[in-house]
Amino acid sequence: MKHITITFFTLALLISNFFVQAQDIFIVKTKYLANADTSYVFYPKQRQTFTIQKTPIVIMLHGYGGDYKQWNNVTNLQQLANKYNCIIVCPDGGKESWYLNSPKKKESQFESFFIKDYLPYLKENFSIDTNGVFITGLSMGGHGAMYLFLRHPQLFASAGSTSGVLDLNASGLKYSSLSNCLGEYDTNKDVFDNNSAINLLDNIKFENKPIIFDCGNKDHLYEANKAFKEKCDSLYIKAFYFSSPGRHNRMYWKESIAWHFEFFNKIYLK
Repeated sequence: MKHITITFFTLALLISNFFVQAQDIFIVKTKYLANADTSYVFYPKQRQTFTIQKTPIVIMLHGYGGDYKQWNNVTNLQQLANKYNCIIVCPDGGKESWYLNSPKKKESQFESFFIKDYLPYLKENFSIDTNGVFITGLSMGGHGAMYLFLRHPQLFASAGSTSGVLDLNASGLKYSSLSNCLGEYDTNKDVFDNNSAINLLDNIKFENKPIIFDCGNKDHLYEANKAFKEKCDSLYIKAFYFSSPGRHNRMYWKESIAWHFEFFNKIYLK
């Protein structure tokens, strides 16, 4: 009997640890990318994957040169999942996928992967409230989050971007990474324009879809984000924009992303 008591105590301790640090890694195979995509997932302590409770989900996209681990190195994702009772997933967008379908690289069709493989996988394997699907990201991931949202607004409740490349023409990588993805900048400016979030805002002009975005006042993308806000205003889009002292770095993103979760939570509770 003493042995059984110890066993049950140990089991309870393991379950308790699961709820405190409920995180995992999953892999999605796809024909649209060169390799299968690896993701971090963080479950809120209030639930487990096998419950029937429907839960909101926040998809977080990393920046240029990063991977699926980047966001959890910026801030404590487990704490955010616990605080807002949501699932958080962080896919791997590759070093420079820019989260779109590259006209130059057949093995880099991220948008197709995301829409046709990734979202269906999430809905099939997690107990997600489909009315509570949110997406956000930093830098390249800020572009990706807003781009995917504006291209497919019916799939999301809202989107966010922190220090996002919301106009690809404003990126310092337009002659290198972006040219590798979209074609040489000087001869493919129309492709850059067509894939820039600022030129896709018309897609939500008549949608009741609020968005949030921000940029540090010492960030090289500050002016492009201001222009994005002006475009939102001209189209009467519900956009919450803020800027605070900061640069294009983790210190700024750790502070800014907290506002995104607060914003998404208010939308979900409504």
